[in-house]
Amino acid sequence: MKTHRNFIGGRWVQSHHTMNVVNPYTQKVMAKVARSSEKETNKAIDAAREAFDKGPWPRMTPGARAGWLLKLADELEKRTEDLARLESSNQGKSWKMAHDGDIPFGIDNLRFFAGAARTMQNQTAGNYSAFDERGEHKPAGFSILKREPIGVVAAITPWNYPFMMACWKIGPALAAGNVIILKPASATPLTTLEIASAAEKIGFPKGVLNVVTGSGKEVGETLALSERVDMIAFTGNTETGKRIQEMASTNVKKVHFKP
Repeated sequence: MKTHRNFIGGRWVQSHHTMNVVNPYTQKVMAKVARSSEKETNKAIDAAREAFDKGPWPRMTPGARAGWLLKLADELEKRTEDLARLESSNQGKSWKMAHDGDIPFGIDNLRFFAGAARTMQNQTAGNYSAFDERGEHKPAGFSILKREPIGVVAAITPWNYPFMMACWKIGPALAAGNVIILKPASATPLTTLEIASAAEKIGFPKGVLNVVTGSGKEVGETLALSERVDMIAFTGNTETGKRIQEMASTNVKKVHFKP
């Protein structure tokens, strides 16, 4: 039985505690993953913060970021068979649904956002008007809308579409120049860890993509409360979403919530 570690700062980091991952059909333990503490979650925040503040990712051209996302998609596509089996065993959906739907759809989304990275444009508004000394209108300048990355994005995904939802979070965040800390649902973390494995295989820039497993109480709340996390994206039940919004409000971080 494999014991998985957290993927932090481009390397696999051992946790002091583990938790079981159970096959919902057989009810047998199929793997063990890290049950991360607040301290261990903060290590992921440290790595992501350094990658955004000092690393090359937010300073890359959109084309360069798109290239990395396409490489990640290609590597995941090579693993489609294994990913489908793992998704079916861990989540409980049929192999066909995973193989013909969730896995290729998630990979396609990474490619979509790789393309979107190259099409984001700045915008300008019309001239502002002012009055000259004779009381007549004259141009006074214009405004510019410049798109910039937010920073460190924490993402929490649900149990029902583990791989696809992870791709939905990773794609837009990284395409825009952000870095990400991904916390998969406690019951279904295995294909998300495979995304981290694929990122390691292709040499993805360190600290840009981090995966931390564990409970919502320890990992999720630490991410929501941290002042060093600039945005949190959550897909899940409404009550948990409300709680995350409350915690995020303590430091006025941006929130994206999909119930």
